[in-house]
Amino acid sequence: MKKLSLHLSLAAICALLPLSAFAHTGAGQASGFGAGFIHPAVGADHLLAMIAVGLWAAQLRGSAVWAVPGIFVFMMIAAGALGISGVYVPYIEAGVLASVLVLGVLVAGAFKLPQAISGILVGIFAVFHGYAHGAEIPVASDAVSYSAGFALATIMLHAAGILAGTGLRKLNREKLTRFAGGAIALSGMYLAVS
Repeated sequence: MKKLSLHLSLAAICALLPLSAFAHTGAGQASGFGAGFIHPAVGADHLLAMIAVGLWAAQLRGSAVWAVPGIFVFMMIAAGALGISGVYVPYIEAGVLASVLVLGVLVAGAFKLPQAISGILVGIFAVFHGYAHGAEIPVASDAVSYSAGFALATIMLHAAGILAGTGLRKLNREKLTRFAGGAIALSGMYLAVS
């Protein structure tokens, strides 16, 4: 019961985050690793999508638990390099917002797509997230340490989602995972219209 209370507390904290706080502010004094590490966590769009990847991976089970988030991180780093180098990729904000909505729906519906399709889907979404991270690197930052920071933060957010999803499954509370997915999808809709 204590574990369930912890998971519910974490979900409540995430739900109370200011939904208008996007990760794409372009502001901040941090540089290098610290700036990269903070970037995914300061905006609800990135935060919710990355936790959703972990929740969905936990629902998929098997090797997807590590493969799906691993593909996300790999593609995010590659796209971050595009953003850092100034290569233009269109529809970044729309892609980030779509990822929140779609990943939330996938979790809410507990959709079990084949691992290859799941990997392709999260890989596409990772391009938008990674590009946003890379394009907003602070001027004084070292690209490698900045990228290491946002990659580590993403891995930690994925791990939080995996742990929450796995923990709720072990407690026979998978409906709470699906509820969290619904909340993420609704947040994505809210972010899209606000």
